[in-house]
Amino acid sequence: MDEERTLTGLEHKFAAIGDTRTVDDGIEIAGYASLFGKPDRGGDVVAPGAYAKSLAALAANGGRVKMLWQHDPVRPIGVWDDVREDARGLYVKGRILTDVDTGREAARLIRAGAIDGLSIGYRTLRATKTDKGRRLLQELELWEVSLVTFPMLPSARIGAKGDGPAATGLRQLARIIEDARLMLPRHGSGGDPTL
Repeated sequence: MDEERTLTGLEHKFAAIGDTRTVDDGIEIAGYASLFGKPDRGGDVVAPGAYAKSLAALAANGGRVKMLWQHDPVRPIGVWDDVREDARGLYVKGRILTDVDTGREAARLIRAGAIDGLSIGYRTLRATKTDKGRRLLQELELWEVSLVTFPMLPSARIGAKGDGPAATGLRQLARIIEDARLMLPRHGSGGDPTL
């Protein structure tokens, strides 16, 4: 396997929001932002322990993983109270602050089933290529976990409170549309789909 080091450039990974409940200062959400050993739609696989050094460094410096809306650094919408690795993946639990306009909007969209994705913003510090041509991400610098429209890792989905057939059907339709979008050829100049 060839080792690959990327020391610049923020990347994103997607997963699904898990359980939600209302708390005094907002709405509490919990779920897995990343699952170990599961290839995402981009073909990347996160190895167990990939976040350990980053989480330890944040804790040592009194830092926190940020909660953003759609990866927009000027739109924080809450706080992550618990970000940790377990045997399954990267577990997150936090509060969307509903006294912030975007937080109120996000909470309404989550309750309606229109938003159900989590996405991590990170920088790859150490990765290798597998024999299947995938990237095995071994060490990541975690910067943020965002609420997003289209999760890239649908297998990370755990049921949110209030999930019903309509919400499930809408999510399935969104996945089909996103899968189709990813399969379309990209057209460059002159209509050549290889550009």
